[in-house]
Amino acid sequence: MGAGKSTVAAALARRGAAVIDADQLSRRAVEDPVVLERIARELGPDHVRDGRLDRAATARTVFTDPAARRRLEAIVHPWVRAAAATAEAALLRAVPPPPMLVHDVPLLFEAGLDRQMDATVMVHAPLALRRARVEARGGDPDTVERRDAAQLPIEQKMARADYLIDNGADEHALEAQAAALWTALRMLASRGAASTPLSPFADARGESP
Repeated sequence: MGAGKSTVAAALARRGAAVIDADQLSRRAVEDPVVLERIARELGPDHVRDGRLDRAATARTVFTDPAARRRLEAIVHPWVRAAAATAEAALLRAVPPPPMLVHDVPLLFEAGLDRQMDATVMVHAPLALRRARVEARGGDPDTVERRDAAQLPIEQKMARADYLIDNGADEHALEAQAAALWTALRMLASRGAASTPLSPFADARGESP
């Protein structure tokens, strides 16, 4: 949270990629009356008010109760996966299809979705900076730590990702890395994603991320 993965996805979209945003799909999922009914049944009726998800109450529950979080994910994640698959199929049927499909997913490794991707990218930034970004857009900065605690350790995700983007500097450095990422992924696609092992590329300063 606050690392800038959606900013990087937008930079790839400007270069021609089609982006499927799991966060947007998750927001649509909890507008589905069937999903809301299941959430009320699994987590309690106080989590749904006037036909809408009470996000504050739900966040308090799932970030303090791992079992409740797993129940919520078991409801929402299949809906999101099905919607993402439908969107992907439609994009691949387009004439011409987009040169790249990007899945913007906050829990990629935790959900095991990395095994379905040709390459994985992790956008990271220092905790203090992520907190400041969340606070600047009106969010609760303490949410960053709560969300981090509910996910794999950042170091593990960095080790598992094929490409790393360091979003700890300014927007110019981020844009340069996004441009390098686009070039690397296009080269990967041209030679066949499964044919060559991946390794992190050098960042804008010419150093390994």
